[in-house]
Amino acid sequence: MTVLILTGARTAAGQSSGVLAVEERGFVFNETFEGSANADGEVMMLTSSARYVFNRHFSVAIGMPFYFDRLSSSTTGTTSNSGVGNFFAAVSGKWKNPTLGYATSLMGSAPTGDSKKGLSTGHGTFDWNNRFDHEFGIFTPFADAGVANALTDTRFFLRPFTSYGDLAHFEAGTDLDLSHSFSLTVSAYDIAPWGNQTIFSRVVSAGKTGSGGSHGRVFETNHETTGGASLDRDNGFTAGVTASPLPYLDCELGYTRSVRFALNTVSFGVGLNLSKLFRERSGISK
Repeated sequence: MTVLILTGARTAAGQSSGVLAVEERGFVFNETFEGSANADGEVMMLTSSARYVFNRHFSVAIGMPFYFDRLSSSTTGTTSNSGVGNFFAAVSGKWKNPTLGYATSLMGSAPTGDSKKGLSTGHGTFDWNNRFDHEFGIFTPFADAGVANALTDTRFFLRPFTSYGDLAHFEAGTDLDLSHSFSLTVSAYDIAPWGNQTIFSRVVSAGKTGSGGSHGRVFETNHETTGGASLDRDNGFTAGVTASPLPYLDCELGYTRSVRFALNTVSFGVGLNLSKLFRERSGISK
């Protein structure tokens, strides 16, 4: 499942990013390019999406990601995969309150990606996320909590695997508004699965085996692994910066430390709001 969210540019709500701020009414079209790099290689994704904003509270969105993966194993060598991911749709709501802000989103995806490449689980998936926050000057502490049947990617962590199985996800931290176009986010996260879990590796191709696998990284040794909740249980922390140099452009750079997998990941993201861009270039204001 794809998750997205460069503020004002991404269309679905992920475990770490809350819900897209409602800024415009009508149709909004976005293009987002993002990637993550760690010891297993690079995962990159281009997402085309569209959303319709009904009012300052509600919006709906659809989108399709396209992956460019270059992952390596000492046994199988470098695996380069590309292809479409899972088509997704989401409905989101957001309410601002001086005491406590609340945002929620429900996202579902169809198994349009290739599970043999690790781009899909081969199942339809869902993710229901909820965010609570409160502003204290330039600080906005937040807490996210959600349930899903697949482990989703986040703003600063495109994982080298996909998973299928029931889980809860949590994140807490704060946003720091450094200026009108520059912000810092620091947070800690926890993934709490239950029941049977299946991991589909992007590192090891279907029909092959790899090496490694320390710290529970089964995605380095087998393409598909089924087992208990410990397979994709995870926790860690994230730090990232977001800059919006132009009204239609958002850029992100972040770092995620997965304690469970002992994995350090550096990520980037560039989001382009095509609707704002075309209006600005044509001299139309809204």
